[in-house]
Amino acid sequence: MKLFTDRQLDLVKKALAMATLAIELRPVPSRSNSDHAAMKALLEAITESDVELAYYVIAAQIAITGEPEDALRSGNP
Repeated sequence: MKLFTDRQLDLVKKALAMATLAIELRPVPSRSNSDHAAMKALLEAITESDVELAYYVIAAQIAITGEPEDALRSGNP
């Protein structure tokens, strides 16, 4: 099994977080629930803590939507 450098692993985590968010933002009939569940589980497995997981999720939200989730929920720009 190939081992990743720290930078490569960081990119994999970012890609998984963005992919899971992109699937969540799609309309329900066109979502791939099995892919979403598998990617989310893999991201959770390779992150070392809930804090690290939250970092990648928030970064993905900012990258895709331009806003962190809290700002989107509260309606603050």
